[in-house]
Amino acid sequence: MSSSLLAILAFSPILLAAVLLVGLRWPAKRAMPLVFFTTAAIALYFWEMSFNRVLASTLQGLVITAGVLWIIFGAILLLNTLKHSGAIQAIRAGFITISPDRRVQAIIIAWLFGSFIEGASGFGTPAAIVAPLLVAIGFPAMAAVMLGMLVQSTPVSFGAVGTPIVIGITSGLDSEAVSARLLENGSSWDIFLQLITSQVAIIHAIVGAIIPLIMVLMLTRFFGKEKSWKAGFAILPFALFAGLAFTIPYAATGILLGPEFPSLLGGLIGLAIVTTAARFNFLTPKTTWDFAPAKEWPSQWLGSIEVKIDNATCKPMSNFKAWIPYVLVGLLLVISRVFPSVGSAMKAVVVKFPNILGEVGINADFMPLYLPGGILIAAACSAYFIHKMQWQNFSAALSESSRVLLGAGFVLLFTVPMVRILINSGVNAADIPSMPITMARFIADGVGDIYPLLAPSIGALGAFIAGSNTISNMMFSQFQFGVAENLGISTAIIVAGQAVGAAAGNMIAIHNVVAASATVGLLGQEGTILRKTIWPTLYYAFFSGVILLFAVVVMGVSDPLLP
Repeated sequence: MSSSLLAILAFSPILLAAVLLVGLRWPAKRAMPLVFFTTAAIALYFWEMSFNRVLASTLQGLVITAGVLWIIFGAILLLNTLKHSGAIQAIRAGFITISPDRRVQAIIIAWLFGSFIEGASGFGTPAAIVAPLLVAIGFPAMAAVMLGMLVQSTPVSFGAVGTPIVIGITSGLDSEAVSARLLENGSSWDIFLQLITSQVAIIHAIVGAIIPLIMVLMLTRFFGKEKSWKAGFAILPFALFAGLAFTIPYAATGILLGPEFPSLLGGLIGLAIVTTAARFNFLTPKTTWDFAPAKEWPSQWLGSIEVKIDNATCKPMSNFKAWIPYVLVGLLLVISRVFPSVGSAMKAVVVKFPNILGEVGINADFMPLYLPGGILIAAACSAYFIHKMQWQNFSAALSESSRVLLGAGFVLLFTVPMVRILINSGVNAADIPSMPITMARFIADGVGDIYPLLAPSIGALGAFIAGSNTISNMMFSQFQFGVAENLGISTAIIVAGQAVGAAAGNMIAIHNVVAASATVGLLGQEGTILRKTIWPTLYYAFFSGVILLFAVVVMGVSDPLLP
């Protein structure tokens, strides 16, 4: 079978998902089962994967789904607990004291707080935390999910304390062979990885600085009373200030300290700077912007989770006390990721599934304490005591949170296993590379010397498939390295482009959209969300590619480590 036909077949599940979700606006609960069975059929009949391996990949996906649902449940439980304790009322009032302007609130919560959470935890957690928090302070559910997805961009390459670089690229490259060549040239793997880290940080800092502006432009255009871009551009100075307040310390940290802390420190420093600026109305518009009254919102904007405060059962509390559970989330995420002994103790509680159905390399595990879901649930339980809740209120939060999982669970039962079949398809009787690699090779062979322009798009494709920057880097780093070698251009900068593109691809990762939507009860609108987030993704991938092409062709960036 020709390589072009194989590439078309490999791409067909992704195309089908795009047509059904984005084109026909099917809800994911209808589209994803069909996409799953199409993927399985292609794997069985064209890739000649064994039925046992397809089944093992499906079971692996189900275990991973349990982890995703655990995170969703934790995020919803924390929101509902704070709703019933009265904390959400205090948090809402606190944000109004910083600024009543919804554009400012979106930048502070989604861009800066979300980037900090990404740096601490990654793996879709920011959207799961940010979206319900935005709904709690009065944002439409669809707007909250959109903003939660848009933060899945610049900070993602250094999410989870640098996991996409430290684990994704290190595992994705043949590090032993590369290290040997580096030693021959008087260098080392650590220097090479740091070069990649610095280039990733610089590219992100350039392209990502306007993401806050994009956020508010999309907010005012799609969810404003006037549906205009003008209200978004009115906050341009503040949005650019907020972008730079994050990206400058972010880039400096990546260049000077390595991949573990750019998003963490960038988020914290940016949050301190921008919150203070907003309090003093520095660069903020003179006119406050808000949504139309909630009763005028279209039904498709609304989720099934309502945050209504019962003042009869909720005691007034200070803003500091209300925020303690979220502070605990941040602290526990950082401590568990930064201090190996703590992380190891939490990882010790694990259910492992090695070599599922005897298929070597198809493994899965579930770590209830280490996953962000466990930390979110711990924070919710702490709120019960800190906020001195009555048991019936906490019980109501538990009940409401459990009901929300049903819709998301059904969709993810098909979405994540589909991803695992694609990734595991490289082991087959036909001796064909995996479906993602087949697609990537076809693209690379067709573009030649302008490949740097498309390198980030390959990374974005991987993240769209897998829903993970880390997994995309694992799948495609070695491929990107090989293409760069064949073209005689810098391997480091092309691998950096892979990591940047993979971060951008998270904005359109289907199971991330489903997971974020579930936290606010907005199921069935996944295609509508994707129709919005595809444009920032295309912007990010294209301009990152332009920077790579400029660096290689115009600046003549070489690869001194691998001559």
